[in-house]
Amino acid sequence: MPRFDLSPAELADYAPDVREPADFDAFWADTLAQSRRWDASPDVVRLETPYTLVDIFDVTFPGFGGDPVKAWLTLPAGAEGPLPAVVEYQGYGGGRGLAGERLGWAAAGYAHLFMDTRGQGSMWGSGGDTLDPHGTGPSSSGFMTRGIEDPETYYYRRVFTDAVRAVDAMRALPQVDADRIAVCGASQGGGIAIAAAGLSDGLVAVMPDVPFLCHFERAVGLTGDDPYQEVVRYLAVHRGRDERVFETLSYFDGVNMAKRADAAALYSVALMDTICPPSTVYAAYNRHTNPAKQIEVYTHNGHEGGQAFQFPKQARFLGDLI
Repeated sequence: MPRFDLSPAELADYAPDVREPADFDAFWADTLAQSRRWDASPDVVRLETPYTLVDIFDVTFPGFGGDPVKAWLTLPAGAEGPLPAVVEYQGYGGGRGLAGERLGWAAAGYAHLFMDTRGQGSMWGSGGDTLDPHGTGPSSSGFMTRGIEDPETYYYRRVFTDAVRAVDAMRALPQVDADRIAVCGASQGGGIAIAAAGLSDGLVAVMPDVPFLCHFERAVGLTGDDPYQEVVRYLAVHRGRDERVFETLSYFDGVNMAKRADAAALYSVALMDTICPPSTVYAAYNRHTNPAKQIEVYTHNGHEGGQAFQFPKQARFLGDLI
């Protein structure tokens, strides 16, 4: 796939003004206040596993509206803490999978919480375990258009709230140093991580890889790939609803979230990525408020980005901060 987006020089300076609703902060403050009525303390059950160098726990914590959200907590074996911690979010369509599938952060000495994504987990991988018990009206296939004509009912209102509550739950664990928590994820997980950083106070770092859910109005008109094409298909049927749809999406745009993120940041971008176009990643990165930020560029890669090459860079980045 040849490059199809802006040139590297143009990308480096690409910081567009995106649509931002006047009540953005009030909307999210109210949303989080509603869900924080439930105590963040998670239910934690230790598992018997064949992994002798780590301890793994099945975690359930209250997310949006108090809905139960599942996660895996993985710790270095015998660790009592307080440990620095990483909360990780999953890519589009995947679930938390099986206990022990992700051992990197625990092997590096961190407490690691891997959050399930409500309603997802059946497109690839080893499955998910979290329901999304909320109806959303007409939508196209996938998750992008569920409840898309109103920010109150939009699917990602629930997911982003779950992400913040995952941070809250991590802070409630006795093994975790509440002042040394980072968030990360790739693709959808990267977009969720940016949202968690924009909506949570006091995070040490955010590390989004090839993040999704950024600069919606450009992405929807630029790429022909899913998941952004789900919005195109919806609007192709529901003609004339563009304004309403993009107004909803503006409450969830990673560019607006990045403006509010005060954590240090390590982004990654792939210049041949047709799923999350590089200009949409730079749109968020260049608006990220903390000047302690870096972006790793994978010049000849598509949406796979850095994959295993990125993790050691994240570990070094985070290690320098803590």
